[in-house]
Amino acid sequence: MENQNLNVLDEVNKGATMGMDAISIVSEKVKDDTFKEVLDTEYNKYKDISNRVNVLYDNYSDKEPHETNAMNKMMTWYGIQMRTMTDDTTSKLSELLMQGTNMGIIEGRRLLNQKHDIGPDVKNILNDFVVMQEDSVETLKKYL
Repeated sequence: MENQNLNVLDEVNKGATMGMDAISIVSEKVKDDTFKEVLDTEYNKYKDISNRVNVLYDNYSDKEPHETNAMNKMMTWYGIQMRTMTDDTTSKLSELLMQGTNMGIIEGRRLLNQKHDIGPDVKNILNDFVVMQEDSVETLKKYL
């Protein structure tokens, strides 16, 4: 069971750090102050989830939770740069973030449906992460 808990916590933390990385990259392109504030709020939600994972991780391991590696960060940066080269409007930036967030929701829902043997504390943070991402999509839709 502990291994499953660590795997789920690692996946949640990777998703949270990837979300923070993407928001950081996109934020540099944002011209709309209101949208920038929304992204700051979303970034902090991902950071809170990551912090919760770090605290919980100590219950299952003496290691650190997995984060996105340098190659993934570079690919995220490059992908955003390429997709916004000709269109860096708020709508396009919102769309890109929604696409990434939807991938996180799919993975999170898959984990919730398949990992029945995880601890209630791990299941709780996984569920919170998925619900937070679903709320983020609803928020981002307003900027399409």
